[in-house]
Amino acid sequence: MNRSSFRGSARAALAGGVALASAVLGATASAAAPGDTGGAAARSAARAADAGGAGGCPVVYFDLGETLVHTAEDGSTGYRPGAAAYLRALRARHIRIGLITNVPSSWGATDAERAARLRSEVDATWRGAAPFAWADFGRRVLTPRTEAERKPAPALWQRARAGSGGCRLVYQAETAQEVEVAASLGYVPYQVARPHRPAYLPVALVERLGRRAR
Repeated sequence: MNRSSFRGSARAALAGGVALASAVLGATASAAAPGDTGGAAARSAARAADAGGAGGCPVVYFDLGETLVHTAEDGSTGYRPGAAAYLRALRARHIRIGLITNVPSSWGATDAERAARLRSEVDATWRGAAPFAWADFGRRVLTPRTEAERKPAPALWQRARAGSGGCRLVYQAETAQEVEVAASLGYVPYQVARPHRPAYLPVALVERLGRRAR
C-alpha cells in the first residue's frame, strides 16, 4: 500500500472511532467532536457499533507509558488520571485487556520473560496509592521479540490479532502515529488524553462493540 493510501485509510478509521465515541456520549457529543451535534452521523455510528463486533468478545489493548502510566520528572511512576478507575470499570464488565508496548528485545527470550522484566522496572519506581493492575492483563502483554518489531512496525498488533480468536479489537494510545497504524490494521482506534474528549474510549461503547451482528 502506498503512503497516501495508508494515511487515507488510517484517517478514515480514526474518524470512525471519533464518531463512535460521539454516539455513546450523547449529550456531550459536541464536546467529543466539535461541530457535531450528535445527529445523523452519531446515529449511523451507533448502528455500526451494534453491528460491527465480529465474534463479539472485545479485547482492549493499550500502550503503557503516558497512556495508562505516567513517569514524573523525578523518575517515579503512577497511574495517569482516570486510568485506574477505567481499568476497574473494564474488569467489572469482564472485558479483557492487554498491553502492546515497546521494551528492549534483550529483556527476555519470550513475551513472559520480557513482561516480567517490564513489571519489575515499573514496580521499582511506582509511587501510586494502589499497585498497577498487572493481573488484569494475564498473558496479553506483547513486546518486541526483535528491535525490528518495535512499534510503529505492525508486528505486535498483528500478533495480538492472531491470538484474538476473532474478537473485535480496540487499541488506545497517546500517540497519533500508533493509533493510525492500529486503525489501518482493523483495530477500533482511540487516542487518549485529548482535550474536549473522554480520557479513554467510553466503557459503554466498548461493550457495544462486542455485540454480535444482528
